[in-house]
Amino acid sequence: MSRNVLITGSTSGIGLGIAEAFAKNGDNIVFNGLEENGAEIAKSIGEKYGVKTVFKNSNLMTPEGVQELVDFAYAEMGSVEVLVNNAGIQHVSPIEDFPIEKYQQIIALNMNSVFYATKAVFKKMKDQKFGRIINVSSVHGIRASEFKSAYVTAKHGVVGLTKVLALEGAPFNVTCNAICPGYVKTPLVEGQIKDQAKAHNMSEEEVVENVMLQKQAVKSFVPIEKLGEIAVFLAAENATTVSGSTFTLDGGWSAQ
Repeated sequence: MSRNVLITGSTSGIGLGIAEAFAKNGDNIVFNGLEENGAEIAKSIGEKYGVKTVFKNSNLMTPEGVQELVDFAYAEMGSVEVLVNNAGIQHVSPIEDFPIEKYQQIIALNMNSVFYATKAVFKKMKDQKFGRIINVSSVHGIRASEFKSAYVTAKHGVVGLTKVLALEGAPFNVTCNAICPGYVKTPLVEGQIKDQAKAHNMSEEEVVENVMLQKQAVKSFVPIEKLGEIAVFLAAENATTVSGSTFTLDGGWSAQ
């Protein structure tokens, strides 16, 4: 039986990979993102896998924008069985130079929107006695790196919220888990590579080897496809007892 899956930030990067994994599984997808061709991306995935797909661009940095997206999902699909909170941004800077507005934006999108979206679907998931909430955190939700104060703060917050939601949802077959990847080759990370190369006066290859993957035992980027596979597993009907957990795909980073 197909389910309806709402995925924030799903028109590129990790979110798009997760969306494609669910579509391949036969699930309908509510896409969200800032790309101008978001509707075309959603349509192409729907046609490729024979599932219903719709697209909505909303300002997820405000509770009103998140509610607008959730209302759209229910209006178009009738129900939401799976929520994937994935949307995120990044900024790298020493804390004394960290722009206040960048800090506020990262906290708003990477952490607060997770609360807003979950709050908007949680009662209906409890009422239907089924819900799967998957939060895309990061290895930075369990480990820290310098110059990423806002991002690390937000991602740690998401892991904490994940545990609370698991406890509140347990009596109602509503689970919540966090996926914590290391570096994934996405447009966001590619932008970081360029920024780090400029900041450290390195080549982009040196940044990948000596900065990006330095803390990973496995010196390669995490495949997006593996994140999609884990998300589909966590959303399964028989995954009721898998809740409140963090699933790390970090090349051994957190093993050290």
